[in-house]
Amino acid sequence: MKTLKTILLGAILFTSFSGFSQTDKEAKIMKDAEKVKIKMVKTDKGLKTFMDNSTAYVIFPNVGEGALIIGGASGNGVVYENRKPIGFADLKKLDIGLQAGGQALSEIIFFETEEALAKFKDDELTFSAEASAVILESGASKNANYSDGVVVFAMPKAGVMADLSVGGQRLSYESFDDRSEK
Repeated sequence: MKTLKTILLGAILFTSFSGFSQTDKEAKIMKDAEKVKIKMVKTDKGLKTFMDNSTAYVIFPNVGEGALIIGGASGNGVVYENRKPIGFADLKKLDIGLQAGGQALSEIIFFETEEALAKFKDDELTFSAEASAVILESGASKNANYSDGVVVFAMPKAGVMADLSVGGQRLSYESFDDRSEK
């Protein structure tokens, strides 16, 4: 009986603390996204025009990418609509090809239209195989254009990899409203 109580108490504590750590993780993602937003605009002032004129955008402050023939990437981000956070996003990528290396980067995806944003929210946004991100550096945004209502910028943080493609990325979205209903 004492063992059963110990197991139940342990399960309750584990569930409680895992709930707190999830909140801490989300707070960190939001804080990191705000820091990256400031850093990206400092890097290329033209990015502010995209932020002001887009329907919405999602910032992935920390995306890890690695490959040796088979590659993958993963990251969590914050979705902004009308410059206010409205939810979280998840990025996953898996690809096969001539590639090697690893890198950490930040990524921002702008949605030009309500239709592009709706595709993203409905998990229907897909990038063509040849789609790539604009490497963020001073003045890069001047020549960037939307394709199918979406443009992607990436800012390398560390590491070396010869691939900044976004083709094959799978994005998912969860609004703050959906989270509060759970």
